[in-house]
Amino acid sequence: MLLLNINTGTCVDSYTATGPAGSVVCSIHVSSNSSSQKPPDTSLFVPISLKTDCSGDGSVGLELTQPLHKSELLKVLNRFYKKKEMQKMASDHGLDARLFHQAFISFRKFVLEVTSLPADLHIILSDICSGAGHVDDIYPYFMRHAKIIFPMLDCMDDLRKISDLRVPANWYPEARAIQRKVIFHAGPTNSGKTYHAIQRYLAAKSGVYCGPLKLLAHEIFEKSNNAGVPCDLVTGEERTFMDSDGRASGHVACTIEMCSVNTPYEVAVIDEIQMIRDPSRGWAWTRALLGLCAEEIHVCGEPAAIDFIRELMYTTGEEMEVNTYQRLTPFKILDQAVESLDNLRPGDCIVCFSKNDIYSISRQIEARGLECAVIYGSLPPGTKLSQAKKFNDPDDPCKILVATDAIGMGLNLSIKRIIFNSLIKPNVNEKGEKQMETISTSQALQISGRAGRSFTEGEGTTMHRDDLPVLKEILSHSVDPIETAGLHPTAEQIEMFAYHLPDATLSNLVDIFVSLSQVDGMFFVCNIDDFKFLADMIQHIPLNLRSRYVFCTAPINKKQPFVCTSFLKFARQFSRDEPLTFDWVGRHVSWPLSAPKNIKDLVHLEAVHDVLDLYLWLSYRFMDMFPDTALVRETQQELDDIIQQGVRNITRLIRATDPLQTQGSRGGQAGGNNASASSNHLTNSRGQRAQRGSGEMDSSLASRLVRDGLLTPDLLQQLQKEWSKDQKLEFINQSALDTEPHNNNNKGKRKKKKK
Repeated sequence: MLLLNINTGTCVDSYTATGPAGSVVCSIHVSSNSSSQKPPDTSLFVPISLKTDCSGDGSVGLELTQPLHKSELLKVLNRFYKKKEMQKMASDHGLDARLFHQAFISFRKFVLEVTSLPADLHIILSDICSGAGHVDDIYPYFMRHAKIIFPMLDCMDDLRKISDLRVPANWYPEARAIQRKVIFHAGPTNSGKTYHAIQRYLAAKSGVYCGPLKLLAHEIFEKSNNAGVPCDLVTGEERTFMDSDGRASGHVACTIEMCSVNTPYEVAVIDEIQMIRDPSRGWAWTRALLGLCAEEIHVCGEPAAIDFIRELMYTTGEEMEVNTYQRLTPFKILDQAVESLDNLRPGDCIVCFSKNDIYSISRQIEARGLECAVIYGSLPPGTKLSQAKKFNDPDDPCKILVATDAIGMGLNLSIKRIIFNSLIKPNVNEKGEKQMETISTSQALQISGRAGRSFTEGEGTTMHRDDLPVLKEILSHSVDPIETAGLHPTAEQIEMFAYHLPDATLSNLVDIFVSLSQVDGMFFVCNIDDFKFLADMIQHIPLNLRSRYVFCTAPINKKQPFVCTSFLKFARQFSRDEPLTFDWVGRHVSWPLSAPKNIKDLVHLEAVHDVLDLYLWLSYRFMDMFPDTALVRETQQELDDIIQQGVRNITRLIRATDPLQTQGSRGGQAGGNNASASSNHLTNSRGQRAQRGSGEMDSSLASRLVRDGLLTPDLLQQLQKEWSKDQKLEFINQSALDTEPHNNNNKGKRKKKKK
């Protein structure tokens, strides 16, 4: 997500915008080489609708000439449209074929339907119709109209300057004013690279830790304070100051989007630097690396990022020192797949890439008399930590973990063996397109590297036999080197775009910005689909541009209908200038909430937790409008406890969601596992392969219908009763067929005659 305190600074050329008290808010590098400019995507240019019931100069044109007949006007206008010379001249002024056609349609409608034409246009058209003028004389008036409906034509050079992203290092003058020392700590998971960086962080007079997850920021926050180094915590939804008066400590642990590029530090730590190429969040790592004002920048991550980060540092004139680390405990890939859940051992972690698979496998595990912990991305942080603690506790009978790749970063877990339930994961590419893909070498290493932290060695394997050679093949490759870093338009840049294009929607502004943006080969513009989704959702709500921008950078899951509905209600209430009180939010989420009775209830509670997160996130940006932060945080903690209770009883919840479960399922599940292992191959279609785990789940259709809201638990129970009646009737009929022909059962006789 975006931040409003992304600070752009002075640059080397002429386009500069100033803020309050003359402070520089944006300065853009301008290239004199116009030949390198890419043509704009004109499909993004939306024409402004003009009213035709307004009068131009009254009846001046009519008084000076004569009335215009629409049939004659239409002939003249069509002749103008068909002239290649006119199209060529328009093209030279920014109107390509698409825009020329749209502008002509609008111009023709204006001429034929307006109540009274401007006097000069009326006179020119009258002269042409009477043979005293030439059709080419229409061109200046046509272009005048085109620039009214397409205002970007008159300011294209300015728009290109604003969207020039080729020298991002120059956006941060404070960082460029100091000579920073960059130290890269490179190594695989569990190699101690972050540990060494944190030791330097703790020894410094002041420091900032920038991590990819709230859990990691919390971990460093606690570790620092436990070591006697006062440290504050800053995430999108939380601010914790160790000083009782609210004064900032010398050290701060934050999520990377929240780091300040204005505050000076002695040491900064940037964790998981390889995420600089992430299609959605990469911009935050780029900003931190180029913008942090620290004497020492300690960068931790995969060796695949070394060459790129060194090259990026050349653009700032800073040298980089590299420290490499080896894995602390050995790791090996086993020669056998698990194949059946009967073969699980204490310390095993089954990694799935869908929540459905987690529900299915956790139920099958507990059907075998084993306890398991469950961790997936949408669980609240407190619940994740609770489940991790349960799994790590040597005195707890829970010795199996079922998790998504959410365990790849941010949790210390006592895993002996990582088991990949599948090697197919949904991904979003740089264009924002979702696709099912085999996991990358980097992802496989990140996940499998979690094994062995508390053991003499770690092990990795797959659930299904046919996946094992594929996993070995994936891990045999080296990680693809990082070649590009993400960038994103700032609030200031979008505001300047809006100044030039006041009638464009925010979504359209961002689209045009990306279309016109220029980046060199080291960078790419992060995908903006989530931002545009939110912008379109609240476009009809009257908000000023800055507030609209902030709302659209909110980190919400757009796949959650309840969260999206809440977002819309928050924006509408905000637009009325009515504070969002705790009572108002409580009514919206129907607080208090009871413990979940089934999986659908649990999913809803997770969505409510996300809504409260949204409230807290907005409260730090609009404090007056979201005043009840303390009450909402208390409520969220209570809700976290309720969700923890639900996750602890997840098997019961799954059973309640699946009332059609038949007797003797354990044997069937084991058989289903073996069948799935033998019949599913990685060479199958992506969709089939991705759904393999759900094939192991009993009554999966019923589960999906309930989860998607297409079937309620009450209807499901009614179907169960009807199904039971049908089963009973079928049994009676079968019994009748098995009796002797002289049996008095009429129904049985009728069926027998039909046969």
